[in-house]
Amino acid sequence: MKWGTLGQRPSQRWGSWRTHILFFLLVWGVLGLWGGVTAANAQVLDKPLPSTADLTTSLAQALTRKQPLLVMVSLDGCPFCKVARTNYLTPIAGKDGLVIVQVDMRSQKTISDFKGKTVTQDELIRTWRIKIAPTVLFFGKDGQEIAERLEGAYIPDFYGAYLDERLAQSRAVIRQ
Repeated sequence: MKWGTLGQRPSQRWGSWRTHILFFLLVWGVLGLWGGVTAANAQVLDKPLPSTADLTTSLAQALTRKQPLLVMVSLDGCPFCKVARTNYLTPIAGKDGLVIVQVDMRSQKTISDFKGKTVTQDELIRTWRIKIAPTVLFFGKDGQEIAERLEGAYIPDFYGAYLDERLAQSRAVIRQ
């Protein structure tokens, strides 16, 4: 009776210590390669949302589409910001004309606020009294907040539901 291409029973073929080491190296190499690809994909996926130089213009663009303006306040290196941006905000950006922009804590880039005043993004965030990143704000006519802020991304099981709820609420205010 022939037992395989090596002429050994399966238990003999897989019982060798050399076979175990080769198998371990093969699995380790595949997992290492997969991990590298995953890390590369994560870097590609975690791109900031579009920024804006003028909130009034962004708001007008959103309102003409009968949508609120969503502003995500982010912090460089914040893992919760990455989760909110990558898993929840980026997939819905642009759908049904939804306009989402990002402003960054500690950023010295200038931005024109809803009153036309030019300030740094960091100053604007302090004016809004935001202390937690990420925070998503929902703006309507005249730059008024029209839904409760969505602060933090600590509860990923419910984040999507909270976002949908506030988005529906702000859309209802816009369409009145």
